[in-house]
Amino acid sequence: MRITDQLPDLTRTDVGVALSSEWVLGTPDRQRAAADAIVSAWQDAPWPAGLLSYSIYLDTDGKLLRHYSQWADKAAFEQFTHDGRAARVDRIDAAVPGIERRDLARYRIYRGNRADDGRITGAVVAVRVDTDGLERSRVWIDAVFEALDADGNLPAGGIGAFFHISDDGTHVLNYAEWTSPEAHLEALAANGNAISKGPLWDRVRTMEGVRQISVNRYRLHQTLTP
Repeated sequence: MRITDQLPDLTRTDVGVALSSEWVLGTPDRQRAAADAIVSAWQDAPWPAGLLSYSIYLDTDGKLLRHYSQWADKAAFEQFTHDGRAARVDRIDAAVPGIERRDLARYRIYRGNRADDGRITGAVVAVRVDTDGLERSRVWIDAVFEALDADGNLPAGGIGAFFHISDDGTHVLNYAEWTSPEAHLEALAANGNAISKGPLWDRVRTMEGVRQISVNRYRLHQTLTP
């Protein structure tokens, strides 16, 4: 296993499924302890077949930890769940009891892009949305890109956005890359708690059958690769 400080490549073409979930730790000390326990547990176990990368993110409020893993296919993750996941979870729970786990879903990227201007990603903003189904998820994501296209460019500080849809079509995860957490907060403050303004953005915000669940800012802790 290799440990890096590199973000996963969301443009790679060999990813069959992406897994993401959120852990609630409550304090910066518990957040850091959980991240360290994850890395320790994975260092001492065989690397799962079909796992391409596994990234760990810490939210800027010191309360949450988000996982993002890229797998060759669903079968690889299901085999890992059957063979090796429980032992790692038990070891982490022994080190940091009382972790609240939520928001686990299997995703595929539906649409995404990134500015090719050399800026460095300093924060990942995870935007979670629930919808009434696959068609509504696609319509909503397409509406976001229509609004971005009309703006002509990403908001100041925005580098990229990769919209994922869950297996059952009812969950959307926007993995958005920003120069810094502060840049995202500044964009929200300048646009009434949105990243931009205008009729197309009003449509995005008010579309029926779409419910925003959470918006959290993260920094990468570490990425594990084969």
